[in-house]
Amino acid sequence: MSRIGNQPVAIPAAVKVAVDGRTVRVEGPKGKLAFEHRPEIAVAVEGSAVVVKRKQEDRQSRALHGLTRALINNMVFGVLNAYEKKLEIVGVGYLAQLKGKVLHLRVGYANEIKIPIPEGLEVTCPDQTHIVIRGCDKHMVGQFAASVRAARKPEPYKGKGVRYEGEQIKLKPGKAASK
Repeated sequence: MSRIGNQPVAIPAAVKVAVDGRTVRVEGPKGKLAFEHRPEIAVAVEGSAVVVKRKQEDRQSRALHGLTRALINNMVFGVLNAYEKKLEIVGVGYLAQLKGKVLHLRVGYANEIKIPIPEGLEVTCPDQTHIVIRGCDKHMVGQFAASVRAARKPEPYKGKGVRYEGEQIKLKPGKAASK
């Protein structure tokens, strides 16, 4: 029995959920999302909740049951509150800058790294060493944050690079001086 999949997803008053065949559409104050679930799963709106059930009892259906419920729950939360990731840039001369719909990073390479911002995301730079990414799609927010971090991952000797806010980098000791 899936403990997560059996729980209904509560629909807040400001959110509208519509199920059309295999497509689940969620609309709220922060945006609109759509998701097409697998045919092994049945999704229905009952009152003020979304109920997810599986059609068979095989291993894959049981796995998809909890996944589908979690994805729908993330969609409902995202259109109501929006997801947010914060990144910080550590290093002398390292900085981030927004120019239109492109994020420019100077992180120690000869050229600036230019990362286009996907549609549906809101990226802000409160100062030159911090980046805030907001959006209603949890996957898109996390994927874009990971791609920005991948531009210059924190290195293990001085800790320079792009990291998530609050991320602890375990620093290695440098080369031991010879006598």
